[in-house]
Amino acid sequence: MVKRDYYEILGVPKSADEREIKKAYKRLAMKFHPDRNLGDKGAEGRFKEIKEAYEILTNAQKRASYDQYGHAAFEQGGVGGGGQAGFSSGSADFSDIFGDVFGDIFGGGRRQQRATRGADLRYTMELSLEEAVRGVSKEIRIPTFEKCGVCNGNGTKTGNKPQSCSTCHGSGQVQIRQGFFTVQQACPHCHGRGSKIQDPCRLCNAKGRIAKSKILSVKIPSGVDTGDRIRLNSEGEAGEHGAPAGDLYVEVQMRKHHIFEREENNLYCEVPINFIMAALGGEIEVPTLDGRVTLKIPPETQTGKLFRMRGKGVSSVRSSALGDLLCRVVVETPVNLNEHQKMILRDLNDSFSGVSGEKNSPRSKTFFDGVRQFFDDLTH
Repeated sequence: MVKRDYYEILGVPKSADEREIKKAYKRLAMKFHPDRNLGDKGAEGRFKEIKEAYEILTNAQKRASYDQYGHAAFEQGGVGGGGQAGFSSGSADFSDIFGDVFGDIFGGGRRQQRATRGADLRYTMELSLEEAVRGVSKEIRIPTFEKCGVCNGNGTKTGNKPQSCSTCHGSGQVQIRQGFFTVQQACPHCHGRGSKIQDPCRLCNAKGRIAKSKILSVKIPSGVDTGDRIRLNSEGEAGEHGAPAGDLYVEVQMRKHHIFEREENNLYCEVPINFIMAALGGEIEVPTLDGRVTLKIPPETQTGKLFRMRGKGVSSVRSSALGDLLCRVVVETPVNLNEHQKMILRDLNDSFSGVSGEKNSPRSKTFFDGVRQFFDDLTH
């Protein structure tokens, strides 16, 4: 029977390192182990094949021989000598795999439990449009946890590091064997930390950190917009028992502006004009973030007309290109008219009457022609 390639069995490339080979072996061994596939001869054969491949490829000398001579390196009298490949029983102790794989999944293993890194914090900062566009430095007050100054984060009254746990000898884990299973769990005496505090710090109650507010100066770069975040490394909560602090994320929220609306690098604003300027044209001053500029209104401008002023917008933190200012014209109806003004408007309105006035209001003519056609269609 021709043996399959060991790399193919484990599903790894020939360039795979030991970590990749071990990871592939764990995954396949858990799937095909006989204890999980009782009575399945196919799974048992596959497991033997997987274990043999693993034992060859994780042995540097055997792997070198296999890469050079293939399976012939381990045949009787072959170049590599040594008969079979050191493959032991097909029903290897499942506790080896169980303890290794499940230890990795559930945080057991043979490693000491690491002190938990402090939590990240988020702070929402409201900015005006002007502050966001030009950049600003602001002070903020953050409620957080800081490293205890008395014990220097160690949690001990003396400030020295805690003593190694005598039960788990500093590993943070204990093993309990039940039949062929070896279960690893957190040490019940040190709770997985690997050390014990005999004389706790009274200020932080052995936590190594205390609740406190701190004031930070945050520099906001020019061009930020709503949703942009600024990370301040290690300015979050301090971790317990001397663990590193988390980060602080400052999230920008723009306040509503009384004139402008921002969309990426462009600014929008509404510009009211009276109907005389809309009809005859003229010039009007409009605001920008750099001062006032003159906008020319052509004759016969309709309400809603959009005028673009290039380069009068803003730049963002992602692009130095300036956006545009878009001015939307709104024709304003005059109010609080005196009798003389009303008379002038009546005379103007009379001049629009009749067929000759249709050319003065082409949109009105088109609309009312459409209305007449609509009702004519309903009656037929």
